[in-house]
Amino acid sequence: MTENRSHSLSAVDTTALDPADGVRAYDLDREYVFHSWSAQGALKPFVAATASGCDVYTYDGERYLDFSSQLVNTNIGHSHPKVVEAIQRQAAELATIAPATANLARGEAARRIIEKAGKAFSKVFFTNGGADANENAIRMARLVTGRDTVLSTYRSYHGNTGAAIVATGDWRRMPNQYSRGHAHFFGPFAYRSEFWSDSAEQETERALHHLERVIQSQGANTIAAILLETIPGTAGVLTPPPGYLEGLRELCDRYGILWIADEVMAGFGRTGEWFAWQGADINPSGVTPDLITFAKGVNSGYVPAGGMIMTPALAEQFDERVFPGGLTYSGHPLAMASIIAAIDAMTDEGIVENAKMIGEQHLGPGLRALAEKHAMIGDVRGVGVFWALDLVTDRASRTPVGADVIGRIKSELMARKVLPFAADNRIHVVPPCIVTPQEVATALQAYDEAFAAVSG
Repeated sequence: MTENRSHSLSAVDTTALDPADGVRAYDLDREYVFHSWSAQGALKPFVAATASGCDVYTYDGERYLDFSSQLVNTNIGHSHPKVVEAIQRQAAELATIAPATANLARGEAARRIIEKAGKAFSKVFFTNGGADANENAIRMARLVTGRDTVLSTYRSYHGNTGAAIVATGDWRRMPNQYSRGHAHFFGPFAYRSEFWSDSAEQETERALHHLERVIQSQGANTIAAILLETIPGTAGVLTPPPGYLEGLRELCDRYGILWIADEVMAGFGRTGEWFAWQGADINPSGVTPDLITFAKGVNSGYVPAGGMIMTPALAEQFDERVFPGGLTYSGHPLAMASIIAAIDAMTDEGIVENAKMIGEQHLGPGLRALAEKHAMIGDVRGVGVFWALDLVTDRASRTPVGADVIGRIKSELMARKVLPFAADNRIHVVPPCIVTPQEVATALQAYDEAFAAVSG
C-alpha cells in the first residue's frame, strides 16, 4: 500500500477532547436514544469521540485499535482526508437534488463502480443502504422473471427491511415474517457441514445437490432468484469451496433463475478483491452474477449509500417499462462524492492490494498460530481482512462456546484497547483494509492475551 497515513495516529489532537463531553454523550444516549437489536435496559454503549485511520478515541483520550471496522464497513479507515474533503466540497457545491435529475457526482460514482465490477455489467441503481439494495434486487428479479420465490441460505444476513429480513436465514427473520415468497437452503460450510462431508470437493458436490433438490421441490418455475452473500459475513465468514459458485451459476442458467450476489459486507476490498466473487480462489472460472448488491464498503459508511449493479440484459428490460422503485435519497450527492473519493483513494493508494497482502502474510498466519496455541479456537477461516475464529468448548465435538465466554473475551479485548466484533460463538477479525503489519501484530498480541486470560 502506498504509505499515506497522514490521516492516522498523529492527526488526532487528544488535548482538545473534554472528558465531560463523554459523560454528556453517554447520558444523552441513555435518556433519549433507542438502540437497534438490543434490550434497552442493560445497555452500556461505548462512547466514541473521534477516529482516524484504524483508531477510535474516547473523550478521555484513550485510543482503541478498531478490529471491527464498526459493522465491517470502514474499509478505507476512519476520517480519510480525501473522502472528508470530497464530502465538504460537494456540500458547498450541490448538497442535495432530486433523484430524477442528473448530476455529475452520481454519474462519476456509477462509472467507477461499473469499472470495478467489470464488462459484464452496465448500470447502477443507487439506494440508501444494503437492505434496500437487496429489496430492489428482489423486486427486479421478480419483475424480469415473472416468478415470485426467492431462495437464500439459512446462514445469512441481508438487512432489516421487509423482504431483506425474511431473506435472512438467522433468527432475526422469525419475528419479522412480513414478506411473501421466501424459502431457505443450506449453503456450504465444511467445518459444520450439514452434508457429512469430509473434503471441500464433497462439500461442494453435496451442497449443490441439496440446492438443486430445493429448487425442484419448490418448483423451479416459481423461483425468481437465488440471493447469496458471496462470503456470508455475520454468519461466520463462510468462504465457499472451489466449484460452488460455478455450480450455482449452472443451476441458475439451467432453471432460468437469477443469481443475486450480496456483496454488502464482502465488497470493495474486504476480501482483497474489489468484489468477493472476483476472487480466483473461490471462483476460478470467473462466473458472474446477474445482479450485485453493495453498500457500506463502497465509501466506508461515511454517508449512507448502497445500490445494485445489473447486467445490460436486465437493464434493457426497463427501456420501455417503468421500474417501480425509487428513493428520495437515491444517488444523493454527498454519498456520491464520498464514493468517488473512496474508490479513487483505494485505487491510488493500493488499499485493496494491501488487504490481500495483510491476509496472506500477516492475519492468516497470525491467526493460525493463535489456534495452535489456544485450544478454544476450533477453526480459523477467512481471506483478506475478513476472518472469523470459531470458538469451541473442545475440538473433538466442536461444541460452540457460550455467550458468557464471548462476553469475557470481548471484555478482555476492550481492556487491551482493541475494539472487537463478535457474533454467536465467534470472534471476527475484520480491521480496515488500510491496516498495517505493525497494527496486526499489536492486535494479535491482544487476542493472544485475551484468550489466555479467559481459558485460564
